[in-house]
Amino acid sequence: MSKMFSQRELTMLTDFYEITMANGYFLEGFKDTICYFDMFFRKLPDNGGFAIMAGVEQLVEYLKNLHFSTEDIEYLSGRHMFSGEFLEYLRNFKFSCDVWTIPEGTPIFPGEPVVTVRGPVIQAQFIETMVLLCINHQSLIATKSNRIVRAAQGRAVMEFGSRRAQGFDGAVYGARAAYIGGCAGTACTISDQLFGVPALGTMAHSWVQLFDSEYEAFKAYAKAYPNNCVLLVDTYNVLKSGVPNAIKVFNEVLVPNGYRPTGIRIDSGDITYLSRKARKLLDDAGFEDCQICASNSLDEYIIRDMLIQGAKVDSFGVGERLITSSSEPVFGGVYKLVGVENPDGTVKPKIKISENVVKITTPCFKNVWRLFDKETDKAIADVVTMHDEVIDEEQPYVLFDPNHTWKRKTVENFHAVPLLTQIFKNGECVYTPRALNAIKAYCAAQVDTLWEEVTRFENPHSYYVDLSQKLWDEKNRMLSEKNY
Repeated sequence: MSKMFSQRELTMLTDFYEITMANGYFLEGFKDTICYFDMFFRKLPDNGGFAIMAGVEQLVEYLKNLHFSTEDIEYLSGRHMFSGEFLEYLRNFKFSCDVWTIPEGTPIFPGEPVVTVRGPVIQAQFIETMVLLCINHQSLIATKSNRIVRAAQGRAVMEFGSRRAQGFDGAVYGARAAYIGGCAGTACTISDQLFGVPALGTMAHSWVQLFDSEYEAFKAYAKAYPNNCVLLVDTYNVLKSGVPNAIKVFNEVLVPNGYRPTGIRIDSGDITYLSRKARKLLDDAGFEDCQICASNSLDEYIIRDMLIQGAKVDSFGVGERLITSSSEPVFGGVYKLVGVENPDGTVKPKIKISENVVKITTPCFKNVWRLFDKETDKAIADVVTMHDEVIDEEQPYVLFDPNHTWKRKTVENFHAVPLLTQIFKNGECVYTPRALNAIKAYCAAQVDTLWEEVTRFENPHSYYVDLSQKLWDEKNRMLSEKNY
């Protein structure tokens, strides 16, 4: 895990109202009241068919290191609005919550809890900001990168957006999330150092400009990196200068010494047209194995159209539109109270009601199940249940749309897989770290369980997230009986 993250004092990275509420809970005697909170989201980025869960390891590091330093207590004391007893409580603070999350790399859908927290209300409430910050950001970038990777149809996609990211954390953790989503590597060197995301890159236009001629610039680079020679060919003129000079250097420097060129990169112009012409020049010169990389403000739609139009591109470098998810820059995860534990251990459900139907929450301590067809291994639907419910694979199961209950489907011959995994128990970390390569591979395999109709970019099929009959009955009862 990231030393950079775990060694930083992030306890006070919280909304101030978390602290004012904590003080109020303390004064009202709620300090030890056990509550349940869910993180979920309401809308898929880019009107897509699914999102990708990411950011869990950073959440784990935050929770493992959660404490109030002397400087934190002094700062809060200086605000002159918190009781001395409350500040002493914070001084001796020890995290003791239970936490469950859906594993990183899993496709996720609106309305289902992706993080559940159970614990003393002060603690469970206080961590809201960082739960949302860790999961919202990386899930957004993992989702965007997965869209771009799928548009590339098996061609490598490299994350090139560090300089355009929203701050240095956006660059570092964005590169991690992009790798989970399927990118081959990143231009962000520190993400390689911290997480093992392969750092990739060769030269900028300034390298070419520094030399008296493009030919000399290419020759110097080929001598320095003969076994990984990728030349940027659009500084002056791709077809009249860049590619011919690259071919000349390949023949004069690489081939006589037993090397083959790795590739060329085109960063401007009509890349579809230029790549076709460049491919012919390279092939005619005997460099059929020399790959062509394209960059320059790309996204999934541009890449898709380039390939439809016959672009001869082997890999893509994608920057600002990936690292900022510029087409949909917010992942709208929220964190809501769903239950309060009674002294006897039973849970009193809590619900938030709104005239905006999408903002009505689903109460109770819950679990999420994914049903897979045994014959195709494709995902059928997700079902949100009471936490203690078990879906019996040996019996037919009736799915129904919780908003349009007449829409029903009985499924048989299926696997039922619970998705929420416990990562903290009584405040102790029980999470087993996974290698980033394993998370990336898991993500690719899980996305492959979705039907193509769900993964298309425009007007994707709506993947159903249903409620169990027991949970729907409880929610409906609360909506019917709620006293205002």
